[in-house]
Amino acid sequence: QVQLVESGGGLVQAGGSLRLSCAASGGTFTGYAMGWFRQAPGKDPEFVAATSWSGGNTRYLSSVRSRFTISRDNAKNTVYLQMNSLQPEDTAVYYCAAARTTTPGTSRYDYGTWGQGTQVTVSS
Repeated sequence: QVQLVESGGGLVQAGGSLRLSCAASGGTFTGYAMGWFRQAPGKDPEFVAATSWSGGNTRYLSSVRSRFTISRDNAKNTVYLQMNSLQPEDTAVYYCAAARTTTPGTSRYDYGTWGQGTQVTVSS
């Protein structure tokens, strides 16, 4: 059973950057697509980015496409989300998730394993 642990969240000023990490343990990481979602207070969870096992197929929420980059290091069982030019509307709890599929989905129902989340707060 794969377990996911996120890290790297924090408080940053608008225009700043953060890199989130998601480390997988407790099972094989092989073949899993990985995704990042976020949930702001009072809002539904929102897809942010996803990557296939190979990293060759990535998908992004349109509002973050030019600012965020998802990547993965399969040797380290870790997926990353580099977030640049952060804005207050990016404030949320960010979750990583794993799906036993070759195609990175954009729906939270595509993913069966979730981390506990890490808070990202962007001040104006």
